[in-house]
Amino acid sequence: MTIAARRPGRARIALNKVKTYLSKPQNTILILLGIILTITTIAPMVTIFMDTITVHEGSVDSRTAEDGQKYTAYNWEDLFVGKTKMSKRLVKTNLVTPLLNSVLLSVFSCVGAILYGGIFAYLVTRTNMKFKKYLSSIFIFPYIMPQWTLAMVWKNLFDSNAVTGGADGLLTALTGTSMPEWWCRGLFPSAVVLALHYAPFAYILIGGIFRNMDANLEEAATILNTPRWKTFLRVTMPMVKPAILSTVLLVFSSAMGSYPIPHYLKLSTLSTKYVELNGSRAGQASILAVIMMLFGFLILVINQRTTSGRKSFTTVTGKSGQASVVNLGAMKYVLAVLFVCTTLFTGILPIILFAIETLLPNPGDYSFITHGIQNNLTLKWWVTSENITENGLYGNMGILFNTTIWNAFKGTLIVAVCCALTAGTIGTLVGYCVSKNRRSKWAGYVNNIAFLPYLMPSLGVGVAFFIFGSQLGIFNTFLLLILAGTVKYIPFASRSALNSMMQLSGEIEEAAIIQDIPWYKRMLRIIIPIQKTSIISGYLLPFMTCLRELTLFMLLCSQTKIITTMLDYFDEMGLYAFSSGINLLLILVILIFNALVNKLTGASLDAGIGGK
Repeated sequence: MTIAARRPGRARIALNKVKTYLSKPQNTILILLGIILTITTIAPMVTIFMDTITVHEGSVDSRTAEDGQKYTAYNWEDLFVGKTKMSKRLVKTNLVTPLLNSVLLSVFSCVGAILYGGIFAYLVTRTNMKFKKYLSSIFIFPYIMPQWTLAMVWKNLFDSNAVTGGADGLLTALTGTSMPEWWCRGLFPSAVVLALHYAPFAYILIGGIFRNMDANLEEAATILNTPRWKTFLRVTMPMVKPAILSTVLLVFSSAMGSYPIPHYLKLSTLSTKYVELNGSRAGQASILAVIMMLFGFLILVINQRTTSGRKSFTTVTGKSGQASVVNLGAMKYVLAVLFVCTTLFTGILPIILFAIETLLPNPGDYSFITHGIQNNLTLKWWVTSENITENGLYGNMGILFNTTIWNAFKGTLIVAVCCALTAGTIGTLVGYCVSKNRRSKWAGYVNNIAFLPYLMPSLGVGVAFFIFGSQLGIFNTFLLLILAGTVKYIPFASRSALNSMMQLSGEIEEAAIIQDIPWYKRMLRIIIPIQKTSIISGYLLPFMTCLRELTLFMLLCSQTKIITTMLDYFDEMGLYAFSSGINLLLILVILIFNALVNKLTGASLDAGIGGK
C-alpha cells in the first residue's frame, strides 16, 4: 500500500477537526448559545419588519387592499408621504412630531445626565466636598426606583387646576403659585426627569475613570506650569471621553424607547404614538418601532467608530501618585447642601409623596395643608375590606385586602425569578465560553448578539415580542414575559460574567482537566466559587430590573397580569391612590432587595467611586 493510500481523506480530516472542536464543552455550548440567541433576538426583529408590510384586518391598510392580498407597501407610503388628503395632514402628527420629540428628548436627556452626573462624579472623586458617602449612596436612588417615579413626583408637585386641570399640586397648595404649562408637561419636564433618572449612569461610568485615573498625567502638566483649566480640558477630558460616549450610548437608546415618562407628562413621542396607533394603524405603529430600533443601531455604530481609534498617553515628567484633591474652600459646604437638596427631591421625596397620596381622600389634592390635617386624611385606600362602591373605591377593596394587587405582585415575582435564573445562567455561560474563545469570530458574534438587546429601546423589543408571541399563540402568558425579559436582560449577566472570567487564569482549570475532572464539576467547584460575586450579580441585576419593568412588558400581557402594568389599569379607573400605593410598595421592595444584595454580597453600584 502506498503512502498516499494511507492518508486519510479530506472528509475524515474535517470530521476529526469537528470532533476535536466539539470535544471541548465550551465550544459545544458556544454553538448552541449562538443558535438560540440568534433565533430569540433576530426572529422577533424580522417579525416586526414583516408586520410593517402585512395587511391587518380591521386596520387602515385593509380598506385599500385587494381581496386575498397579504402584503402591501401602503403603511410605509401613508406614514411618510400620505396616500390621502387626510393622511397627508397626519404625517406631521403621526411621524414628524413624535420623531422630533423623541430625538430632542434623547439628546437633552443625554446632555442633562452627563452634566449632572459628571459634575457630581468630579466633586465626589476629585474634591473635598462634604457628605460624600451619604450623597454617593442616595444619588443612585433614581436608577434603582421605577422609571416613572420622578414623573409622578413632578406631577404631584407642579400640577394645578388653573393650568393642567384637576386638583392643585403641592406647590400651588403651599404658595398659590401655578407653574406655566411648558414646565408642567411636555418636553422640558420629560427631559429633566429622564436626565435625573439616568444621571447615575454618568456618575458610575465617569466617576470610575476619575477615581482610577493615573496621576502622572495631571502631575506632569502641573510641573510644566499648565493652568488648571487647560489641564482639565487637554488632559483630563480626553481620558473621560470613553465614559461620556458610553453614557450617551446607554441614555440615548433608553430615552428613545421610554414610555412611562412621556406618557405621564403628556409628550408625544415614538413610544406613546405607537400605543396610540396600534389599534387603527397597526402596520404604521410597527414602522415606528422599527425606527426606534434603527436609532439603537445608529448610536452603536457612531460609538464604535468614535472609540475605534485608541489613543495612548505618555508622561514626559511627573511622579506616580494619587490624584490631588481640589480644595473647594467654603464652597465644599455650599455644594454639599445643594446636592443634599437635589437628592432629597430625587431619592426621599418620592417615598414621602406616594405615602401621602395614599392617605388623601382625593389623591393629588393637597388642600389639607391650608385647611388642617384633621378630617382630611384617610386609611380607606389601605384597609377597606369590603367590596363597596362608596367613597370612590369603585368596588375595589383596600390595597392590603385587594387580591388582584397581590396576585399581580405574585406574577411579577414569578417573572422576575424566572428571568433572573434563565438570563443569569445563559449570561454566565456566554461569558465563560467567550472568554475561553476570545479570538474566535463566532465567539465575537455570540458576544455581540447577546449584548444587542440592551442597546435596543425597550418598547421596540416589547413590540417585536408582542408580534412574535401573538403569532405563536403565547400572548398574555408568563412564558412570553419570561422569554422577552430573558433576551433583554442577558446582557447584564453576560457582561458581568465576561469581565470576571477574563481575569481568571487558565492554569486553574487546566490543572483540573489534567486530573480528569468533568466539566460540570470544574464549573460548580472551581470557577463559580472563585467568581461567585460577579456571577451572583449576573443573577441579581435581571431580578432587580424586572421588578420595576413596565415599557418592555406593557404590550405583552393584560393590565392585571403583573404589578407594573396594573399601574395603568388603576390610572385609567381614576384610582390614583392605588397606583401611588403600588409605587410605594415597589420602591420599598426594590430598596429592601438592594440593601440585602449589598449586605450579602458586598456589591454596591457606587462602591469604588465614593460610596465607601
